[in-house]
Amino acid sequence: MRYVGIQTQIQRNNFYTLLLLLLFPAILLGMVWIFLALVSYFGTYYYDEYGNMVNVFDAAVVNDYFLQTIPWVIGGVAVWFLIAYCFNSSMVRQATGARPLERRENPRVYNIVENLCIAGGMDMPKVCVVDDPQLNAFASGIDRKSYTVTVTTGLLKVLNDEELAGVIGHELTHIRNHDTRLLITSIIFVGIVSAVMSMVMHVIQNIFWFGGGNRHVSSDDDNKNSGLSVIIVLLIGLLCSAIAYVFVLLTRFAISRKREFMADAGGAELCQNPLALASALRKISNNPGLGRVEREDVAQLFIIHPRRHAQSVMSMINGLFATHPSTEERIRLLEQF
Repeated sequence: MRYVGIQTQIQRNNFYTLLLLLLFPAILLGMVWIFLALVSYFGTYYYDEYGNMVNVFDAAVVNDYFLQTIPWVIGGVAVWFLIAYCFNSSMVRQATGARPLERRENPRVYNIVENLCIAGGMDMPKVCVVDDPQLNAFASGIDRKSYTVTVTTGLLKVLNDEELAGVIGHELTHIRNHDTRLLITSIIFVGIVSAVMSMVMHVIQNIFWFGGGNRHVSSDDDNKNSGLSVIIVLLIGLLCSAIAYVFVLLTRFAISRKREFMADAGGAELCQNPLALASALRKISNNPGLGRVEREDVAQLFIIHPRRHAQSVMSMINGLFATHPSTEERIRLLEQF
């Protein structure tokens, strides 16, 4: 019955995840339409009989431009996905300093991974190691050729076989539930929005830095209005990108938190020892490694996030944007498994 319960929850989470995943392109296209609508409103105006500027919104023109933009948005997303599909493994390895672990170098790890894969009816993933005395582990990849389980050397030294099996079972569950594929997909969308924000910021800085000093030279009202319109358009683009970025982050983090609990349950089921996984999480939380990884999108893959949040008034905000649930809560649930 326990197995059926876990599988039912996995299916339910996969369904919700599909709905959340569909929000990414919807948010992106929605922000494009809002951007075009605001640009049309602020960029189209006339002066009434009293000399006041009156803005005009033409929905037909906005929709026409939006339809012309859709292929470019879809094409850009497709190119981004192609790059991520081909280079996601090398990207993660470069960010974490991971290297392939040979069987002869550590047969203990390979035996544990193989036994758990047999128990779960899974294909054997690649095994990598990070030369770090601290403790952490993560799974990565988007298909059978790229699926990888990575551990630190510190983890191998500190955990016993039962605890290590629990951790590896957790990571194998991420692969079995397609969590790694999902997270890399969400990383791609966040990267797209982040790139747009960076470009808009760069253009705004150039306008203020190189063009700001010349605004007073012309006394022509139309030139002034034109320059003001350019700044307004860029600020609108920045605002729309920021809103989209926040929504994308919230969606991605909601997916991540739910799936950490499911990976804990799946890992406990694979190793048949939830207390061992709870013990491993307790040890890892005391000395989480890979804190030198600067990319937050890669750090969210780790079994425990390496950066601890300070206890302050900001803790509620940090909790909203946290990629992992509380380690204490995860341990508590495993001890009641």
